Amino acid sequence: MSVEGRRRLIERCRTRPIAHVAAEMGISRQCASKWVNRHDKYGDAGLLDRPSVPHHQPTATPAQVVVRIEKMRRDHKWSARRIARELAGESVTVAVRTVSRHLAYLGLNRRRFIDPTGENNREPRRIHARWPGHMVHLDVKKVGVISDGGGWRVHGRGSEQAKQSMRGRRRGGRARYTYLHTAIDGFSRLAYTEALPDEQARTAIGFTHRARAFFTAHGIAHVHRIVTDNGSCYRARDFATVLRGARHQRITPYTPRHNGKVERYHRILAEEFLYAHTWTSEQHRSEALKVWNIHYNYHRPHTTAGNQPPVTRLHTGVTNVVTSYS
Repeated sequence: MSVEGRRRLIERCRTRPIAHVAAEMGISRQCASKWVNRHDKYGDAGLLDRPSVPHHQPTATPAQVVVRIEKMRRDHKWSARRIARELAGESVTVAVRTVSRHLAYLGLNRRRFIDPTGENNREPRRIHARWPGHMVHLDVKKVGVISDGGGWRVHGRGSEQAKQSMRGRRRGGRARYTYLHTAIDGFSRLAYTEALPDEQARTAIGFTHRARAFFTAHGIAHVHRIVTDNGSCYRARDFATVLRGARHQRITPYTPRHNGKVERYHRILAEEFLYAHTWTSEQHRSEALKVWNIHYNYHRPHTTAGNQPPVTRLHTGVTNVVTSYS
C-alpha cells in the first residue's frame, strides 16, 4: 500500500468496520488495524514507511571504531586488512570483511574516492619494448565452435538450424570451443595466430615453436623475454623448453593489463574478424584466419607504427607482400 492508499484506509475506517474495509481493499484485518493504530498514535507521520533496521544491534561495530576506521583510511590510505591489523594492535578485534563493509558504506572502498580530485592514486606506467624481440606476448582466446552450415547468425535465433547447431556443439553436456593461440611482438606488433583444439601445455609448446619460426622469418632471430599470463599451459614445467635463453615473465595474477598488447590485439581480432563476418563452418573461419594474419601484419595500419602496417617497424622491411585479396 502506498501512503495515499493508507490515508484512504483511515478515512473509510472512520465510518465503517475495519474488517469490511480491509476485505474491500484486499488486505488482511491485521494490516488495516496496524495502520489505523499508527495513525491514532503518530498522526500522518505514522503512515510513512519505517526502516527495516532493527532497533537494537548488540553485535554492531561501535561508532567510535567506525570513526577510527575512517580516519585511518583517509590519513594513511591503508587497506582493510591493514586497518584490521592496526585495530588489533589497539586491542580492538574487527574482521577484515567488516572493515571492508564499513569502507564501502562510507564511500572510501576505492583509492580514487580518497583523493579530493577524484583521480587515481596509481600513476599509470607503460610497458615499452625497445627493439624487435625484446618482449613477445602470448595468450589464448577461447571462441565457440561453428557447426557446419552456420548457427544463429546465419539462420536467425530460434531457427531449426540454430537449434541443431547448438545441439551439435555439445558433447556430454559441454560446449565445444576453438582456442586461438596468439604471439605478438611488443615492439612492432607483428602477430601470429593459430586456431587450435585445446590450450594444453603440449599445444602451447608446439605453437610457441612455430611462432618463433614465424618471427625468425621476419628478422626476429632472438627473443629476449616471453610474457604470459598464469594459465596452466604456461606454468607447465615442459614450457621451459621453448624459452631457448629467453626470460619467461608471468604477469601479476588478475592483472591482464600487464599483458595488454596481446589483449588489445584480441579485441581487434574480435571486432574486425571473428564477429565482422558470417561463417558457415569452423573450417571456413580457420582458413580465413590465415588471410587475416597477412592482412593485419602487411596491410592494416597500426597507430604504434605511425599508421603503417606492423611489418614496417622491422629491420628486414617489407618484401614479397601477399595481397589481402588473393
